Amino acid sequence: MTTRHTLDVPGAHLHYEVRGTGPLLLVMGSPMDAGAFAPLADALAVDHTVVTHDPRGISGSTLDDPEQESTPELRADDVVAILDALGADSADVFGSSGGAVTGLALVARHPNRVRTLVAHEPPVTEILPDADEQRAAMESIVETFHREGVGAAWMRFMTVAGFDLGEGGAPTPVGEPTPQDLANSARFFGHELRGTARHVPGIAALKAAPARVVVGVGAESGGLITHRTSVALADLLGSEPVVFPGDHGAFLGQPEEFAEALRKTLVR
Repeated sequence: MTTRHTLDVPGAHLHYEVRGTGPLLLVMGSPMDAGAFAPLADALAVDHTVVTHDPRGISGSTLDDPEQESTPELRADDVVAILDALGADSADVFGSSGGAVTGLALVARHPNRVRTLVAHEPPVTEILPDADEQRAAMESIVETFHREGVGAAWMRFMTVAGFDLGEGGAPTPVGEPTPQDLANSARFFGHELRGTARHVPGIAALKAAPARVVVGVGAESGGLITHRTSVALADLLGSEPVVFPGDHGAFLGQPEEFAEALRKTLVR
C-alpha cells in the first residue's frame, strides 16, 4: 500500500509517497520524480519503509515562484522537512544522479539526519581535472534549451553525458512525452541543471559526518561522465566505489536486482 502526502515548506508544496514497513529508506532523484522510482521502491518495500518524493518544481511538488532556481542545498532542506513530517530523526538515503548530489548536500548540511547515504553516480563535475571544460559543456546544454527547446537539449545532454545514441545519433523513442514530461524537462534545463552540476561536495564535512557515505557506480557505466565523477569522489573520500548492476538508470529496468544490491550495501 502506498500513501501520498503533501507538505508545505517555504516556497513550495512537496509531494511525497510512503510504502512498506521496516527501517526508513529515502529514495530520491533530481529531476526524476517519485513515479519513476516506483518499481525500485516496490521492490524495497518488502523490508523497508520507503519514501519517495517529487523534487520541488517537478511533477506534483509545486512552487510559489516558478522561476525559483533549484539547488542541492535547497533540495536537501526539503528532505529534512519530510523527515520532520514523518517524525524521523534519521534515515538511510539512496540518491541517484542529481538525487545523489542532493544526498551529498544533505549529509554536509544535516549530518545527523542520515545513517547511510548511497550516492549513485553523482554528476559532481566540479571535482574533475577538466572542470572548466565540463562547466562549458553544461552551459551549452542550457543554451541549447533556450535556443532550440527541450528535445534538442536532451540530445545535447545525452551527448555530453557520454550516452551511446546509436547509429542514427538519437536515442530510441519510448513514446511521446506527456505535457508533464515536457514541463519537468523545461524545469530541469531552465532552473535545475546548472545548480546541480556546479555543486562542489564538501569533502571535509562528508568525512567528518557521523553518516556513512558510499559512492555507487554502475557496472556498465564506464563510458559516462558520471563514472568518472563517482570514481573521483570515492577517491577524495578515501574509499572504493561500490559497483551496482547495469548502467546509470539500471534501477528502472532491473529494479529487483538493483534493490538486492542496495540492501547489501546498506548493511554495515
